[in-house]
Amino acid sequence: MSRLLQENLDIATVKWNSELGDNQVEALRFLSRNYRFRIALGDLLLLGGNWYVTHSGLLRLARRTRCRGINVQLVGKFCDSASAHWVFKASVYKFRSSRGFTGYGDANPTNVSPLVRGAEMRVAETRAVNRALRKAYGIGLCSVEELGWESKAYVPSDPQKAASASHSNGHQNGKPRLRDRLCLLIRQHQLDANLVKAYAADSCGTPNLRDATREQIETFITNLADWATKDRAALLCKLNSYARSQEVTS
Repeated sequence: MSRLLQENLDIATVKWNSELGDNQVEALRFLSRNYRFRIALGDLLLLGGNWYVTHSGLLRLARRTRCRGINVQLVGKFCDSASAHWVFKASVYKFRSSRGFTGYGDANPTNVSPLVRGAEMRVAETRAVNRALRKAYGIGLCSVEELGWESKAYVPSDPQKAASASHSNGHQNGKPRLRDRLCLLIRQHQLDANLVKAYAADSCGTPNLRDATREQIETFITNLADWATKDRAALLCKLNSYARSQEVTS
């Protein structure tokens, strides 16, 4: 076993032990051997049992392989500044004689996280670059930055399906599950997952988070993202209060 793979396995076991199965380990082995991705540098994330590559990981790969260049252009005819909808085209040239690998990326307030609202243009550019790099290097993994964001819950026309969906965390229209969004938020701001879950259940007014409705969870995630961005110190104090509560209970 290579040193890099062992390092990645050790870190992945600590960070995502409950999600790390044989399939994830085998995929990590492939990613470590073929692309030299390093979890310690933030090249990969495991969300909902699936590996995702990051923008920084793709850029490091391009540098390691001496990528010749990346050209990015705004696709004006598909853009609307009034609604903050942006589309970019990126072309990656691996060698001097390369004809280029092209990818497109779009972003608007309905498909980006509240954490980056107001930065839709930059998100669109990043997504375009990520797609072009993934094509150039044959990477089938989706990148974290390409994940969409559900602005509101999907409500099926069938009442029975609607009732089922209100408690579901499943993917809809290719967008990430609520659990994945919450996990990503926790990792981005380095929060304690158990304390966040306790806080979420309390905020939703349920004994356990799994008993909350989809709408309650989505509202909590949006508020948590906003608080983490504006005043992380205050949020940590709030979460620590649940740690003290758990100590008293035990």
